Amino acid sequence: MWSITMKLMRKTMRMLIPAGIAIVIGTAFIASTFLFGNAMNDSLSRQATSMFGGANYAISPATDGLDENELNDVYSTTVGDFHLDRMNGIEGVNGVRVAMESGVTVSKGDNHVSGEAITTARNGRLLPVDITEGNQPIDNNEVALPGSVMKQLGVNIGDTVTLTSRYATDDEGGKAQATDVRVVGITSDPNGTYSYYGGAVVASDDLIARMQGADDFNSAEATTVYLDLAKDGNTVSAKTIREVNRLLPKHFNLMSRQEVGDAYIKGVGVGETSIVTIFLLCFGVLAMLVAALVIANTFQVLVAQRRRTLALLRTIGAKKGQLYASVLLESCLLGLIASILGVALGSALMGAACASGIMRQGMHLIFSWQVFVVPIVFGVIMTVLASLGSARSATSVTPLEALRPLELTDDRRSGRARAIIGMLFTVVGIALAAFSVWQMQTIGDADMLNGSRFVMILLAAIAGAGLVFLGLVLTAVFWLPVLMKGVGALVSLSGPSAKVAHANIQKNPRRIAATGAALLIGVTLVSTIATGATSAKETMNNALATRYSVDVVATGSDISRQMANAIRGIKGVTDVVYAPSANVQLKDSDGNVSASTLLIGVKNIDELKKVMRVDLGDSTINADTVLMPQYNAQSGERMTFGQGDATFGTAWDENGDTKRTLELKVRQADYRRISSAYGAVGFVDESHFTNGDLHTNSHTLLVRINETGSTLGSVFDSIQSALSKSPDVAVSGPIAERVQWGKMIDSMMMLMVGLIAVAVLIALVGVANTLSLSVIERTRESATLRAIGMTRGQLRRSLGVEALLISLVSGVVGVVLGTLFGWLGSYVVFSTYGSVVFPFEWGINGIVLGVAAVAALLASVFPARRAVKTPPVEALAEA
Repeated sequence: MWSITMKLMRKTMRMLIPAGIAIVIGTAFIASTFLFGNAMNDSLSRQATSMFGGANYAISPATDGLDENELNDVYSTTVGDFHLDRMNGIEGVNGVRVAMESGVTVSKGDNHVSGEAITTARNGRLLPVDITEGNQPIDNNEVALPGSVMKQLGVNIGDTVTLTSRYATDDEGGKAQATDVRVVGITSDPNGTYSYYGGAVVASDDLIARMQGADDFNSAEATTVYLDLAKDGNTVSAKTIREVNRLLPKHFNLMSRQEVGDAYIKGVGVGETSIVTIFLLCFGVLAMLVAALVIANTFQVLVAQRRRTLALLRTIGAKKGQLYASVLLESCLLGLIASILGVALGSALMGAACASGIMRQGMHLIFSWQVFVVPIVFGVIMTVLASLGSARSATSVTPLEALRPLELTDDRRSGRARAIIGMLFTVVGIALAAFSVWQMQTIGDADMLNGSRFVMILLAAIAGAGLVFLGLVLTAVFWLPVLMKGVGALVSLSGPSAKVAHANIQKNPRRIAATGAALLIGVTLVSTIATGATSAKETMNNALATRYSVDVVATGSDISRQMANAIRGIKGVTDVVYAPSANVQLKDSDGNVSASTLLIGVKNIDELKKVMRVDLGDSTINADTVLMPQYNAQSGERMTFGQGDATFGTAWDENGDTKRTLELKVRQADYRRISSAYGAVGFVDESHFTNGDLHTNSHTLLVRINETGSTLGSVFDSIQSALSKSPDVAVSGPIAERVQWGKMIDSMMMLMVGLIAVAVLIALVGVANTLSLSVIERTRESATLRAIGMTRGQLRRSLGVEALLISLVSGVVGVVLGTLFGWLGSYVVFSTYGSVVFPFEWGINGIVLGVAAVAALLASVFPARRAVKTPPVEALAEA
């Protein structure tokens, strides 16, 4: 049978092409999804370990299970406790760098720029930034500055600057300072590790110690050390690891860069697979289900066309089992070849996307065994399973019966079983979906999310949606023709062609269900992806707006209104709020300090809304209220106000006891990243700063930037230049991190748009194949209609009306189902990141319905040419 199978495949190659295309598209989708997940995980891992520089191991505290005293010991560990000299002497240790950072102000004359100082390393590979010119700091009193800082200060390599700590104090109570600091190099930050601060200042060990308020480098507190350990092949010597571990302080451990990256991915994802990958794979599975329907229809068409050939084979001695095996072998070969092509196509598309920079910058093509094995195995299995029905229909008849025309007849017993199973699937699916929604409501905040529990909830949601959908498809033979009959009754009033179409719909519900199911699955898939993509983008954008509420924040004691006006005139800056601010202490019900707080005075809530990205809703600010965040910026805990009031300590005596307080009614909104130096940043009416309630000890600038058409780096540098005359100003740019995450979301959305196109293509292939089968089945029926006087035009119109009825009814049901499935998936996947948006995609759903109608017309009219061109007598004889 091998040779016969190959000959049959070659003879009907054109008929196999649509099924092959469906398999290629489905498997390419799955392969590209794994590649996208791998690329994203690699990008996130490199982002999480960007502080390593060229190091491959890190020493960090293991704080799980430690009591308060042990934690105090951990966070009081000094540089000397790591025995760096002995560690550097271990065979296999190529370099060691202590990770310490400090907020500083770099000054030259009357110009000042805020920045973040980090420790240097003798081995330049260990630095998380690049030294593009000059040398890295090694000797005392040396720094390497970002190019933008050097430009703003007007200094060159070899000049001297002054470094002032923004937080540490010296013995006399003033800010810790270092003068005559020599500039030896220029730094760049290509990975955006310190984009929040506009780059990094690399400082020698003595300067870092002084900026930390320590007497010398060995006495400075440190909790992280990075190491470059030599590898023998792909592994580090066990002896080297053992020697390093012997020198570690208590409660510290050694972890590889890969382990740190994997731990981060596990924290933001689920196990080894990111949430986004799982989310997309759900659509990949649905795409393969659509492909399976296309495959099943294709093999039904093939069996219908080969019935005489199969009958002859049975007549000359072929057994049923041989014919059965022949169909399965054909499907297996088709699935294998198409799946391999699909993997190649998916890899090529993702490779082109990564190389072209369409995806997030820095994404690379990362292959894994799942990229090859899962799509190919899944493609072959789905193809074989989809062909089982056709294989049975080809072998379950006698040679004489096989010479008769193929007619699909209802089997009442199988119909009852189908109805029971379908209803059972639907009920169980609805229960699982409801269970997943209920569980997500009981999870709580995102930081309380348990990975294994989330996997269970996600699988329950996927299984629920899948079972509901499968149940509806199985029972489509009962409910879909009823819907079409109702709509068709109205359409039949338009003429004889419509009446024939209406009669055809009622005549064979199985045929209508098969044809409608192809569109139903395709449109549901498209609508699900469109709804999920829109919901994901809006939800994640809202989450980013919440976590990075203001684009640029500057705080300092001598920021003037002239500086604010100068920033207002910078190209790319759309709005600026210049406001007085005061350091206060938030008191709890017992009078204890619960959070250090910065109160900023604004004119009204509308002024604040102009610069804040987050939706403040109906929040108000007046003389009696204060707008507070929902979470403590330092502890991450939710802030609660039992009586709806907040008490702030605004003045203290010499002993630190509160002399004066201010009590205000609290309004809360979820905004973050205003200032990490305070537990909370609140907004009050500016009148409190003029009536004596609050003393202005600083001014704060909140800046909004127009990202369109503006270079963020140049805008940030211009803002720092405008503030360069303020010696104690601290400037941070949350927008840099928000834009990085935004690019990742846009990359995911671009993939989603591609998936919509994939789903439409698969649906069109399915419709064409199903309607082709319908035309072949009705060869005798069409010939009879022609024989009794129906014209070719009327026959075409009847097929067109029938196709429109099927496409529109199935399409509308698919849009409703897809929207519900999209909402369910978005809620389960994204509710831990923020308030989920539940949109209805009018535009895409409308386009899909229009395309489905046109595609159904084309798919029905073109195959019908065979029926209308064949003379009635010849058609009846052939049938």
